[in-house]
Amino acid sequence: MTARSLSPARPRRWRVLGAFVLVALVSQLLWLNFAPLLIEVQRDYQVDETTASLLILVFPLLYCLLSTHSGRLIDRLGYKRVVGIGALVGAFGSLIRLDTAHFGSLLAGQIVIACAQPYVVNGISKLVADWFDPDEGAMATGLGTVGMFLGMAVGMATTPPLYTELGWRGAMLVNSVVAFAAAGAWFVFAAETGAAVAERPSPFRSLLRNRTLMLLTALGAAGLGFFNGLTTWLEQLVAPRGLDAAAAGLLGAAVIVGGIVGAIVIPPIADKLRLRKLPLLLCAIGAAAAYAAMAMAPGSQGLFISGALLGMTFMPAFALLLTMTGEAVAPRDNGAATALVMLAGNGGGVVVIVAMAVLDDWQGMAPWALLGGIVLVTVGVAAALPGDVRRTAG
Repeated sequence: MTARSLSPARPRRWRVLGAFVLVALVSQLLWLNFAPLLIEVQRDYQVDETTASLLILVFPLLYCLLSTHSGRLIDRLGYKRVVGIGALVGAFGSLIRLDTAHFGSLLAGQIVIACAQPYVVNGISKLVADWFDPDEGAMATGLGTVGMFLGMAVGMATTPPLYTELGWRGAMLVNSVVAFAAAGAWFVFAAETGAAVAERPSPFRSLLRNRTLMLLTALGAAGLGFFNGLTTWLEQLVAPRGLDAAAAGLLGAAVIVGGIVGAIVIPPIADKLRLRKLPLLLCAIGAAAAYAAMAMAPGSQGLFISGALLGMTFMPAFALLLTMTGEAVAPRDNGAATALVMLAGNGGGVVVIVAMAVLDDWQGMAPWALLGGIVLVTVGVAAALPGDVRRTAG
């Protein structure tokens, strides 16, 4: 029995996907609230750069610890229940951040939100397998990832002006209200067909013997490592070129808005052409070229244009990566497979973020060169993927 046999219920798939987009958006928004304001955090709370960066670094760290558990839980209990609990826990974590008098409270809130994040984000492949036909898979996954990227854009673009107008407490309060509203929407609109949890998940060791899945995992480690490093240290990277915190936030938003456009346009084309590897490889090559232009851009205009192009090529590649991950395994293992790729991606993010902090050469090109080398790795791994991934009907 598959989601495709439940045609009378299929129109509901858009409401379910829309609810996921909202909770994924909020999960990412809460993560990157502080990304464009790390300098202000250091100043206001009298902490050093490494301590301030913990507000962001705890997310990939805890994702690494909890990703596999969240994936297995989604496979066993279903995404409706697990994603809902994750959204609610994240909303309660945002309440802890209202004690803005102490840096420790901000960090504690971020830790709770970070623990909840994998239980939300890892639900996308299971949801798509449950509600959407294979020929809609990349499109649906692309729209699901739009929520993640839009949340990053909103978090990076709105937090600096909220901080300027309302201070830390006002900014945290606004975000907390949004988090509870999104969790409520999920519980109202989310639903399952029952097909995606009909079979017992495979042993985890069998996934580790899947060569295609292992290549996708390596691609996730390099690609998300690159992206997490760029977004975490964006303010420091562009400060020598005359961009302040607000401008860095807008640059980050430009990257992600470009990505949203790409994620909406490119995956449906891949579905129509029944292709996966070729569009993924072309996106990786395009991202490498756009990043090179960004690294060499002398002024803000060049940074914004190349940044938008980077997002437009990188973000669809992420959607295609998740689509191929879901297609490389049986539907009963979608949660675990997605969790494995996201685990590798966040582990790569931790390594890159720490490496850039150790370099501590924001006036030079060393951090840019490090990220550039990782982009080239993504191109190589994408080229090594098999031409066809088995597309499972149920």
